[in-house]
Amino acid sequence: MAVALVGLPGAGKSAVGRRLGMRLGFPFIDTDHVIEQRIGCSIRDYFEREGEVAFRDLEQTVITDLAANAQGVLATGGGAVLREANRTLLRDHFHVIYLRSSPEDLFRRLRHDVKRPLLQVADPLGRLRELHDARDPFYRETAHDVVDTGRPSIAMLVNIIVMQLELAGVVEPGAHPEEPPP
Repeated sequence: MAVALVGLPGAGKSAVGRRLGMRLGFPFIDTDHVIEQRIGCSIRDYFEREGEVAFRDLEQTVITDLAANAQGVLATGGGAVLREANRTLLRDHFHVIYLRSSPEDLFRRLRHDVKRPLLQVADPLGRLRELHDARDPFYRETAHDVVDTGRPSIAMLVNIIVMQLELAGVVEPGAHPEEPPP
């Protein structure tokens, strides 16, 4: 069983993915962490030093490696879907969930974030709108299911995703009971 989460930066892929993995009893893998382990520095530093093309090459290599032994819950980087090869690998080897967020919701969550290289601009909300417009079609093309993140808690999003996975036949219905409220 393998599930991949796609979506814009800040959509909740890592936080939701971690909780989803725990709920399903599957390992959680974050492609950004795998990349940082391989390069020995932060993605932001690598991005600034080597550029976006070199980063996307490395990201594609990591996704290729992970797809070869697809298992667990995978959180992808926000731009992973920009390359057709990544979209194909994700769709063919994982059940892909698009965590869809509006640029305005993302801006509220990310306005103080300094770690995301593509958002270090004068108008981050404008940049999020551009990213949404450019990437939303790719997320939709890649995804088997779309989940709107809006305002639900992480626990609620995990419940929604588990229901989607049950309906899709990816996990057995009722095998992963709802988390008790905190």
